[in-house]
Amino acid sequence: MAYQAGGQRSELRPVPECPEAQAYLEDYAALLQTVPFPSVVVDRGWDVVLANNAFESLFRGVGPHPTAMPWDNFLRFVLFHPDAGTVLGEHEARWCLPMLAHFADAVERHAQDSRLQAIRREIAQDPIMEAAFRQGLPHWIRAVGDAAVEHDGAIRPLLHPDPRWGATDCRIVGETPRTLQRLGYTRLTLVLRQPRRAASAPRRRAGARRAAGHLSVVPAPEA
Repeated sequence: MAYQAGGQRSELRPVPECPEAQAYLEDYAALLQTVPFPSVVVDRGWDVVLANNAFESLFRGVGPHPTAMPWDNFLRFVLFHPDAGTVLGEHEARWCLPMLAHFADAVERHAQDSRLQAIRREIAQDPIMEAAFRQGLPHWIRAVGDAAVEHDGAIRPLLHPDPRWGATDCRIVGETPRTLQRLGYTRLTLVLRQPRRAASAPRRRAGARRAAGHLSVVPAPEA
């Protein structure tokens, strides 16, 4: 049984054989569905174990891909899916580099993990990504510090397909209970923030408009 909250997963992932762990994940899947924001549980190779409907709705417009669908493996989606930039705003700078930094840390700590090594080989096959991994990434990590590999608390741009959200930001919140940690899983929730609004013209009194002869548009300062 695969513990995907929705039904778009392209293949089944292994799940714990322990009945208690299975029962816990079933209950946790039910809990995940009550969360209004996109929320996902991944293992150390970023294979998706659980994802709620809000997560799947966020990526509903992406096209098919044999290995990089967001509800299969989120790291692969960020790095390799050609549609990733249609949902993940400022894709390269704000999503790819932090994910590459996290990946570099993971592959160093889990050098024998075959899934991580497979991703490493795919990176090596792309000259631009390989150059970013070998040369650009170390420089970027030195510039931003250890926070580069920490997702919790990061604010990143999104392009939500729901027009009620549209171009917005999310804060990534890591909230992994001890039982999930013991299973080797991590939960991340993308807490959507208020949509960015277009700047509007300030209101002016009618007398002022007549005196000026025209209405100038001054962008409102960002909050």
